[in-house]
Formats: sequence, C-alpha cells, structure tokens
Amino acid sequence: MSERLHVFLAPQKRGLIAFTPDLRRRLRLDEPGAQLEVMELEDGSLTIRGVVPVDADQAWFWTDRWQKMEAEADVDIAAGRVTSFDSVEAMLTGLDS
Repeated sequence: MSERLHVFLAPQKRGLIAFTPDLRRRLRLDEPGAQLEVMELEDGSLTIRGVVPVDADQAWFWTDRWQKMEAEADVDIAAGRVTSFDSVEAMLTGLDS
C-alpha cells in the first residue's frame, strides 16, 4: 500500500483526535452525518476511512447485486445497445413487439 499521507495526531485527554482542515475535507468529514471507519488489521496497524452513511431507503442501490446490474447497463449504453422512445405509448408498443 502506498502512503499518501503520514502525520502524527496526538489524542487529547478524553481520547479526541483533531484532524487538519485539509484532511477533514479529503476524508469528507465536513459532510453531514460523516463518520470515521476504523479497522484494526492483523499486524496491529489501523486503517481509518471517512464514510458518509447511506440513507436506509437508498441502501438497495449499493448492494453488490445492484452495482453489478449498473455495471452491465453501463456496458450496454457504451456499446449503443439502447432504444429511445418519444412517449410512454411508443415505449409500451416497443415492448410489446
């Protein structure tokens, strides 16, 4: 893994850690609802990642299955395998044929 950033952050009395404004921006911590995901790896190192939670009613879009279907649709669109219609009626007629 390559290093993009190497800093020392000193925890305050209650365990709080302050990030620089640039780092907060890069990790998207300035967005509403932002969180930090902290993972301890087997070697004892920590991975910290900025996360902006997804609303529960939008979570379906980010499932592996749905993302696979989105990728397939992108391939079809890029290859020109799409049909456009001028109206709903024309689309329904096209589906029937």
